[in-house]
Amino acid sequence: MSVHLEVIKQHLIDPEICIRCNTCEETCPIGAISHDGNNYVVDASICNLCMACVSPCPTGAIDNWRNVAKTEAYSVEEQFTWDELPKQTTLAVSAESAEAAANVEEGEGEAEGIEVDTVLGSTLPPWSAARPYVNLYTHKAPISATVVGNYRLTAETSESDVHHIVLDFGQMPFPVLEGQSIAILPPGSTPDGRVHHARQYSIASARDGERRGYNNLSLTVKRVTTDAKGEARSGVCSNYLCDLKKGDSVQVIGPFGSSFLMPNHPNSHLLMICTGTGSAPMRAMTEYRRRRRLKGATGKLMLFFGARTREELPYFGPLMNLPKDFIDVNLAYSRTPGQPKRYVQDLMRERAEDVAAMLRDDSTYIYVCGLKGMEEGVLQALADIANQSGQPWEPLWKKLKQFGRLHLETY
Repeated sequence: MSVHLEVIKQHLIDPEICIRCNTCEETCPIGAISHDGNNYVVDASICNLCMACVSPCPTGAIDNWRNVAKTEAYSVEEQFTWDELPKQTTLAVSAESAEAAANVEEGEGEAEGIEVDTVLGSTLPPWSAARPYVNLYTHKAPISATVVGNYRLTAETSESDVHHIVLDFGQMPFPVLEGQSIAILPPGSTPDGRVHHARQYSIASARDGERRGYNNLSLTVKRVTTDAKGEARSGVCSNYLCDLKKGDSVQVIGPFGSSFLMPNHPNSHLLMICTGTGSAPMRAMTEYRRRRRLKGATGKLMLFFGARTREELPYFGPLMNLPKDFIDVNLAYSRTPGQPKRYVQDLMRERAEDVAAMLRDDSTYIYVCGLKGMEEGVLQALADIANQSGQPWEPLWKKLKQFGRLHLETY
């Protein structure tokens, strides 16, 4: 006699790969994802398999599923205790339940009336992007890197302490691309005895190394001294990294990221919009294109870069030394004494004609990186510029996402 079970495809997050970056919880449109001091988890009673959280996850930890009897779905409380995912068990199911589970497996079990396309940017890389390697090193098997450089980027008088940190991997393979990220495992543990979670940082160097031809990379790290409310709080990993000395060893996992990648075809144009340490991937892309310039790279580069003051803008000196015919640099300062506040979207509108020309060109790829608060303003500016130049934004936006030409990475 067969047992008839209602089977669901339960969405789970792999605690061994997850770096606790909170992207999934912020992305989930219905509040099905939550976390405690140990794990990020998905509530099976809320999750409708809309898939909105899958593509933005930088590590792939979010893309895990188990076929389970609905009455035996893993509870949130149980998931909080996991150090690894449970194995898939075999279920005896009715033909009807098996067909339902298969439909969910094929993506046909989405709740009716749910808007699935909730991701604002593209989930696909440019067609000519190089192949990325991801998750080569994990929490259980990290790689050791040596600090070969650490210097402050911002003025000593500035409250913003941003560092340029160079890590060398010696003979161990660690292939990375511009737009990817890594995670650092800070030493020590929390007051309750748990080891610190890894923290994620975008790579600020070109694929052939911060020092060209060497197996190294660089990071742009801001020392965290306050929380979102302005109250004193010392960031565990940022302070650890900013205090590292030459010769110190750090534990690294990754690399991560398979969509926020630059195009490789030489006539592609890059429209880059960033704030603060969001400049890291833009620096990486700019440096790689600079190195390729003499080898036929002819595409245009246009950068909108925002900071509170000139003294708080990372890489100001080197940026100003780049040839004007190589990159079109536009700097916005929001806290300059005696001056009105200006944000990157304000400068974009001032350069509307040139931005519109880039939007009109199918070889233009757009990259936005920085604080979450900038995302809405930048997209609205793009929409206004497009509409005013006779390019209806809604179909253009859809096209940009479809062809891997609009990439957002905000935090």
